[in-house]
Amino acid sequence: MPLTYQSGKEIRKGDRVLYFDDSSEIEFVADPLVDDVKTAWYVQEYGGGVMVVENEFKNFGRVFITEPEDDCDLIFVSRQD
Repeated sequence: MPLTYQSGKEIRKGDRVLYFDDSSEIEFVADPLVDDVKTAWYVQEYGGGVMVVENEFKNFGRVFITEPEDDCDLIFVSRQD
């Protein structure tokens, strides 16, 4: 099952999000069901999750969230398909 926001919407690389009200973007998704060399370490160490990168690096810079479906501070804003 893919990683999702609290809303149930699937999380994808490049999604524009708010994290603690800061404009951010999903840098990558480390999905345990997807064999990806670039994210394998995160899957091995944490069981998967998503890397959120803050657009202006004011408060947190980057943060890895292991259970995004439970994080009420991660809010989907938009996606370019």
